[in-house]
Amino acid sequence: MTEPQEIRPQSRDRDEAMRRTRRRRNRRLLISLLGCLLLIVAAVSWLAYKASKISADLSAATGLVQHLKHEISTSDIAGAAATVDQIAQNTESAKNAAQDPVWTLASGLPWIGPNLSAVAEVARSADDVADLGIAPLVRIYDSLDWKELIPKSSGSNLSPLKDAAPTVSSAAYAVAASADRLNSIDSSNLFPQVSDPLERARDELQQATSALNTAANVAKIAPDMLGADGGKRYLLMIQNNAESRASGGIPGALAVLSIDQGKLTLGKQSSATELGAMRPVLPVETEQQEIFSSRIGKYMQDVNLTPDFPTAAATAKAMWKQKTGEDVDGVISIDPVAFSYLLDATGPIKIRNAQLAALAGGKLPLDLTRQNVVPTLLSEVYAKIDDPQLQDAYFAGVAQELFSALLSGSADAKALIGSLTQGVDEGRVSLWSADSAQQAVIANYRLGGAVNGPNVAPAEFGAYFNDGTGAKMDYYVKRTVQLVRECPKDGYQETTVRVISTNTAPADAARALPAYVTGGGHYGVPAGTIQTNVVAYGPAQSNIESASLDGEKTPFAPHFQASRPVGIVAQQLAPGETKTLEFTFGKIVQHAEPNLVVTPSVQPVKDVILPTENASCSEGQ
Repeated sequence: MTEPQEIRPQSRDRDEAMRRTRRRRNRRLLISLLGCLLLIVAAVSWLAYKASKISADLSAATGLVQHLKHEISTSDIAGAAATVDQIAQNTESAKNAAQDPVWTLASGLPWIGPNLSAVAEVARSADDVADLGIAPLVRIYDSLDWKELIPKSSGSNLSPLKDAAPTVSSAAYAVAASADRLNSIDSSNLFPQVSDPLERARDELQQATSALNTAANVAKIAPDMLGADGGKRYLLMIQNNAESRASGGIPGALAVLSIDQGKLTLGKQSSATELGAMRPVLPVETEQQEIFSSRIGKYMQDVNLTPDFPTAAATAKAMWKQKTGEDVDGVISIDPVAFSYLLDATGPIKIRNAQLAALAGGKLPLDLTRQNVVPTLLSEVYAKIDDPQLQDAYFAGVAQELFSALLSGSADAKALIGSLTQGVDEGRVSLWSADSAQQAVIANYRLGGAVNGPNVAPAEFGAYFNDGTGAKMDYYVKRTVQLVRECPKDGYQETTVRVISTNTAPADAARALPAYVTGGGHYGVPAGTIQTNVVAYGPAQSNIESASLDGEKTPFAPHFQASRPVGIVAQQLAPGETKTLEFTFGKIVQHAEPNLVVTPSVQPVKDVILPTENASCSEGQ
């Protein structure tokens, strides 16, 4: 039997040393882990603190924006400047917090990093908008006296607007750059606490970018167009909605509007009838001539059979030159409904011109208000004055009185801008410049009135109306126009343009209304009946599939203009009659929300355009 070996003292010492080494290693590892944990906790706490500060700073800045708008609208420049300083302090604090080294380091981590990076970009953009966008604009705002900028008989000081142009352009660029940076962020995997404010910031910056780009463009071209660098002459076309044309009404009254250093004068007046036919007939784009005939280039009354205002205006300019020998720098169009809006700025107009008062002969009002100017110009003048030349003279005389009121300098500047804006939004005020650089800017906006180009919404539909009666019966037409989004077909969207028209003229219109209003049957349309060529436009690259009248398919004339499909149907309405005309467009490739533009008429546009209707589609359709 073997005796157990005795454990030597050296072995016991070695084992004990190893145990002590392991314990020291474990303690060091535990201390390291605890240290890391403490660092992580500290970093998370620090990030949470910074996040809270960024949120508080940006919320404070956002909360001051409405206050700033109020101060600007009330011309409290000192208050606005102080508010901007507060906004800038908050946005700078938020930006600095997001530039913290810990925040920057954590932005490179997976999962949470993209969220921190997005927050930092929002803070940076907010500071750029405040420092490079809002602050410079507020600094120059005090130099712009909006009342002084409005053209009038004594002229305007346009230098402040010219001087402000570079600042406005720089501000617009800075805000646009911030918007681009935010739009480049992939928000699909961000926390809701980050993605929701990001989306709001994107929307707000998009609106701000649009507004500032518009302001920059105005500051860029307005001084020259207002005669800051030499006098300008514009042909003023007053469209008469009682006889419809695609862009509004027949251009009855004409005048030359001169502007020099903001000094505005109304010069030579004429009428489309006085100009007569063009010889030779002016050339018009082939597509439009096929749709609307060569009359566009033959008669001033027909230049706006096309809804494309640049075409109508350029043709009108050439006609004026052919007949008068005078060249103009552009064309301005306005209708009597827009006149009524301008009376909000001028107040009622009292007719003091003795010749005009004599024409009224006690039968027409001598005090024109927003309420009576439209029926006076588009209806009563024809009932009370028999001679068409005298009707034109009265129409032109009222226009002269209105412009005299505008030029007096007593018009309310804010109300005037609001009235013009409403007129532009409804298509009642349009502008074209013969200067290609200026026209390139105008073409971006509704003011330009083009049917193709940057001012046209991607999925835009149009419903336009051209009189075929040869009279002034459109005063009695009431319409609604509505888009109906049909069920998709073959993977493409289909949309119907529905036009419901009613002739509200009295049943005995043939006898009760003047022959000049009814046409007297001279153009093949029974007196009292209204004939209209209804013209429907679809979005570019789509097709026009069919047309129906009161639920039954009807023939239509198909065309294309600038890749947009066009359909035309001529319809007649006897007094009291209502008809429903529908055009269906298919193969629509645009996924944007559809937009609808109509010929401005006597009716308020808001009463004509109805909300889009969506067809009920079963799954799979």
